[in-house]
Amino acid sequence: MSALDWIMLFAIGAIWLILMVNVILVVAGYFEYMKMTQQPEPSLPPTPPMVSVMVPAHNEGVVIVKTVESLLRFDYPQDRYEIIVINDNSSDNSAALLRDLQHRYPDRQLHVINTDAVTGGKGKSNALNIGLTKAQGSVLAIYDADNTPEFGALRILVSELMADDGLGAVIGKFRTRNKQATWLTRFINIETLSFQWMAQAGRQHLFGLCTIPGTNYVIRRSLIDKIGGWDVKALAEDTEISFHVYMNGARIKFQPKAVTWEQEPQTLDVWFHQRTRWVKGNIYVILKNSALLFQKRGRPIRFDLIYFLSIYFLLMTSLVLSDAVFILSTAGWAHVGLKGFSTGLWLLAILLFIVSTFITISTEKGEMTVGNVGIIGLMYITYSQLWLAVALYGMVAYIREQLFHQQAHWYKTKRYQ
Repeated sequence: MSALDWIMLFAIGAIWLILMVNVILVVAGYFEYMKMTQQPEPSLPPTPPMVSVMVPAHNEGVVIVKTVESLLRFDYPQDRYEIIVINDNSSDNSAALLRDLQHRYPDRQLHVINTDAVTGGKGKSNALNIGLTKAQGSVLAIYDADNTPEFGALRILVSELMADDGLGAVIGKFRTRNKQATWLTRFINIETLSFQWMAQAGRQHLFGLCTIPGTNYVIRRSLIDKIGGWDVKALAEDTEISFHVYMNGARIKFQPKAVTWEQEPQTLDVWFHQRTRWVKGNIYVILKNSALLFQKRGRPIRFDLIYFLSIYFLLMTSLVLSDAVFILSTAGWAHVGLKGFSTGLWLLAILLFIVSTFITISTEKGEMTVGNVGIIGLMYITYSQLWLAVALYGMVAYIREQLFHQQAHWYKTKRYQ
C-alpha cells in the first residue's frame, strides 16, 4: 500500500472508532433516558433549601423580561428562592427593563446587580462570581438570559439534589425554542436532542458521568466555595466546573424532566462565533487538566478527558486527512488503492449516523418524522463539516490568544424576539 493508503486507513479507523463509541453512548443513553422518564418525580424535603437563581446577562434587553418572568413563575416556594440578575456592563436598555420588573414584583426577591467596564464585562464566569458574592442560598441555580424554563424545572432539580448527599450538581434538559426558524435551528434541534442529551444519558448509564451545561442546573454552594468560584479564564465554565465536582468526590446527575427552552443561533455567523467560543473554552479546560490523565486523582474524569481529546484532536485530524485524500484522489492528483473500500465505509457511516440519530430523537414527542430523516442525512454532509471548520478555527484562535496573552471576553450571542 502507498503512503496515502496508510493515511486513509488511519483516518477511517479513527473516525469509525469514535463513531462506534458514540453509537454505544447513544444506545446506552436511550435505555437510560427511557428508564428515567418512567420514574416518579422526586419530592422536596419538608423544609426546602434556600436557592439563589443566578442569571448572567450582557445586553440582553430583547429577551431578559421574558426570562425573568418565567423564573418568577417557578412552583418552588416563593420565600425559598431569590433571583439575582447580573446585568454585566450592558449598553442597551436592560437596566431600565429590570428596574421596571422590580417595581412590578415588589414582594419578590428579585435582585439586580449592574456592573460597569471596571467591575464587569469580563465574561460569564466573572459575572457569576459577582453574583456569588450576593447569593444567600445554600443551592445555586444557573440560567442563561435567553431561557424560559418550565414552571417545575427548579423544583425537580433541587428535589433530585437533596435526595442524595453524594450529588454535587443536577442538570436538566434544554430544548430549542426557535427550532422552526431556519434550517440551521432545525439542525441544532436534532444536535441538541441526540448528541448532547443522549451522550449525557449514555455516559451516566455506563460511567456515572455527566457534564454540566451552561444553563438549567443546580449546584451546592459549598462546592463552589471550596473550588474558589468560577475560573474567569474559562470560556467553557460548565466543563470546568464539571471536572471540579468529580475531583472533589461528588457526582452529577442528569434529570430530563427538568426542562428549559432556549434560543439558538438562526444565522451561520452567529452560530460560528458561539461554537468557536465553545471550542476555545473546551480546549482550555482539556489542556489545563490533561496531566490528570496520568495521575491517580484524575481517575473520575479520565474517560471524559480521553473522549474530549479524541473529539477535538484525533477526530478532527482524521477528518481533515480523509477529506484531503478524497479531494486529491477525486481530482486525479493522487491514486488511492482503498478508494472503493473507503467509499463503502463512508456510506455505511452515513447510514449508521442517520439510524442512531433517529433513534435518539424518538424520545421526544413530535420529532419522529420523515422530514427529520432528511434533515439528519443532510446534517452529516453539511452541518458536521461546518463543525470541522469551527474546530479548526477555534484551535487556531486559541493558540493565537495564548501567544499574545489575550483575555477571555464576553462574546454576545444575538437574540431574537
